[in-house]
Amino acid sequence: MIQNNYYNVAIIGGGVSGTALFYMLSKYTDVSKIALFEKYSKVAQVNSRGKNNSQTLHVGDIETNYPVEKARVVKPAAMMIPFYVKKLHPEEQNKILFKVSKMVLAVGKEEVAQLEKRYGEIKELYQDLQKLDKKEIEHVEPNVVKGRKKNEEIRALYTPDGYAVDYEMLAASFIRETRKEAGKQSDLFLDCKVNNIKRINGEYQVTTSKGVLKAGVVVVDADSYSLLFAKSLGYGKKFSLIPVAGNFYFSDKLLRGKVYTMQDKKLPFAAVHGDPDVRVTNKTRWGPTAKFFPVLESGNLSTSIDYLKSAGLFRYCTVKSFIKILSDYTRFKYLVKNALYDLPVVGKILFLPNIRKIVPSVRARDLIKAKGFGGMRLQRVDTETHELQLGEGRIIGDNIIFNMTPSPGASVCLFNAVRDTETIMSFFSNKYKFDKYAMENECAGGYPCETDKDVSGDFYSS
Repeated sequence: MIQNNYYNVAIIGGGVSGTALFYMLSKYTDVSKIALFEKYSKVAQVNSRGKNNSQTLHVGDIETNYPVEKARVVKPAAMMIPFYVKKLHPEEQNKILFKVSKMVLAVGKEEVAQLEKRYGEIKELYQDLQKLDKKEIEHVEPNVVKGRKKNEEIRALYTPDGYAVDYEMLAASFIRETRKEAGKQSDLFLDCKVNNIKRINGEYQVTTSKGVLKAGVVVVDADSYSLLFAKSLGYGKKFSLIPVAGNFYFSDKLLRGKVYTMQDKKLPFAAVHGDPDVRVTNKTRWGPTAKFFPVLESGNLSTSIDYLKSAGLFRYCTVKSFIKILSDYTRFKYLVKNALYDLPVVGKILFLPNIRKIVPSVRARDLIKAKGFGGMRLQRVDTETHELQLGEGRIIGDNIIFNMTPSPGASVCLFNAVRDTETIMSFFSNKYKFDKYAMENECAGGYPCETDKDVSGDFYSS
């Protein structure tokens, strides 16, 4: 049990973002007492779980919804993961990082024109990025061309040496590396649910299922729950959440690497793709489907109450925002179609055209539902402007940070840990030191981490 322990920093949430910060503070700062709280018996059991995300290291080469400016800063931020992993023991490396080719496919004249423009904008950023015509596509991904109409125009951008990541294994490695650090108290509390946080006399009182502790600084890295904790302390009250649940199908192995489709900027979380699964051999995983599902954790109906608390669904401004956002024709049509994809028997038939855009010869009987796969991607809504705000959200308060990290949050978890570490140092008026030089050499290949640049989306300070 915890009995009024004091920690300089308390981190709530043991996903890949929370564990990355735990590692960063323990390895590269002289902060002496750090605690990480995770409500499950292992770290990374929600959206960082191996089955609950796309397993892609997003660097901006095939993400057509990223503006060029975002691609420019996401690339070095995401590449911190390979630099970190490659200093681990080879046996451990092979459980975390996987070499895989990546492709974004354009189908039809309009998409091809968009992709040609995109290539011109980003080719200088990615030295190994190739533009492929139909014949070249057939050479690297034969099933993308097989069975396709001869007059159908296609083009692709292709990276031969991309990466897939098992983010659950990455989070576990952060914990193992943290435990190697001597001379400081870095405590991991598993099966320890945080019930509430209160600000008392300039410190935070954190009440958990295992007792009460105090902390000088708190970082809430609990994804969708971060907004719930923020609101309990008076922050982020203007925000709500639209809950998008993603599911997948499996087929026999039809692709050699990852193949994404062009993304609609109104629905950047929704582009269907096919890729190898790092945990399931000789299969191709297809998806995601996406549906409105009022929970904070995939497959956990008990979190629906917490969703209602976070979303403020019964406020007039929230209802008005939801109506405005979801009445957009593109979004409305998309959500209706995706609701049908979960129907027994006919669901995969209805979803089939999305897959056939990538592999024309696939049949409904080739697909099986990927049971137990898929996570939640809760998208923020600003109920004052009635706008959907895509990407990461970050709220900074008095010695407290709340992070909400949908894609590409996992890809840039180490970069975000650096950013949060610098903010924590400022909370302590630079009483503690952060050896950023050593960190950059070991985790960033010697490149400077410019944390004033936004890598994950929108930034909020309240």
